[in-house]
Amino acid sequence: MSKIAALREALAQFPRVEATHAPTPVEALPRLGAAFGLDLWVKRDDCTGIAFGGNKVRQLEFYIGAAQAKGADTLLITSAVQSNFMRTTAAMGRRFGMECHIQLEDRVPDVSALYQSNGNVLLDRLFGATFHSYPEGEDEAGADASVAAIAEGLKAEGKTPYVIPLSADSAPTGALGYVAAALELVEANLPPFDDIIVSSGSALTHAGLLLGLRALGNTTPVYGVCVRRNAEAQSARVAKRTADVAALLGLDVQVPSTDVRLFDGVLAPGYGQLNDAVLSAIKQTAQLEGLLLDPVYTGKAMAGALALAKAKKLAGRRVLFWHTGGTPALFAYADQLV
Repeated sequence: MSKIAALREALAQFPRVEATHAPTPVEALPRLGAAFGLDLWVKRDDCTGIAFGGNKVRQLEFYIGAAQAKGADTLLITSAVQSNFMRTTAAMGRRFGMECHIQLEDRVPDVSALYQSNGNVLLDRLFGATFHSYPEGEDEAGADASVAAIAEGLKAEGKTPYVIPLSADSAPTGALGYVAAALELVEANLPPFDDIIVSSGSALTHAGLLLGLRALGNTTPVYGVCVRRNAEAQSARVAKRTADVAALLGLDVQVPSTDVRLFDGVLAPGYGQLNDAVLSAIKQTAQLEGLLLDPVYTGKAMAGALALAKAKKLAGRRVLFWHTGGTPALFAYADQLV
């Protein structure tokens, strides 16, 4: 059996809904690439379809498949206030006939009223999500426990909830979406890339993509740009999640620690907070290519890619920037962007 067939068979074990507009385009970014001395391309996962698209559509195909298999009628998720994941969960829940409860964590300090009400939050309300709040932004265990308590309350009301957990100890179901995305990229038979750049937060996208490529025998380096934790902490998380995905799929694929590449040079001052490099990357990408990036994930990922280019680590190389979406968050940061 070929590696492609084996990976398809492994993925077919899991219930899945169809929602992604796939394959997403791969486009050149000639002007931005020329400005930084590299052959730059973008994988347009901001075009995955529902509710402004993004990487969470791919992940939610598997979460909602699992929820349907369990007879769930309600989805629950916890994340930051301007979470793309919560917005997409609310939208896809409605697409597949489920209610959605979202728990907003206070991860970003000193935010404006705009941040609390516009962007993804506005869309969450339009999709009719039920809001809950959690005061700590860096307490994954506590946030998950809070969501579990909400789920128990819903059960008492006769609902059948399905919780989408985000902690590193949970099953990496969402990462399967990026194992499938790796398959999509390899099957496109494009001229090979020298490097891939992607934002690295919960690590499900990063780990799924990395594991999927290695399972297919593709050795392209994958650089994760840190958006929440420093490189040391994120490296341990990506390594664990990659091993978790391999185990979930039943694949004998090991990804050594040396294959987990991370860059945290544009992380400060922290998650969801702009810095000059990120603001510059957002504006340059918009003004040179007409392509929108968000302040939390893709803006930092592009800032990281451009910093690596300036350091001559990507000079002259053919680089694929994986756009994970997040466009609605721009409107929540309008007072900082212009």
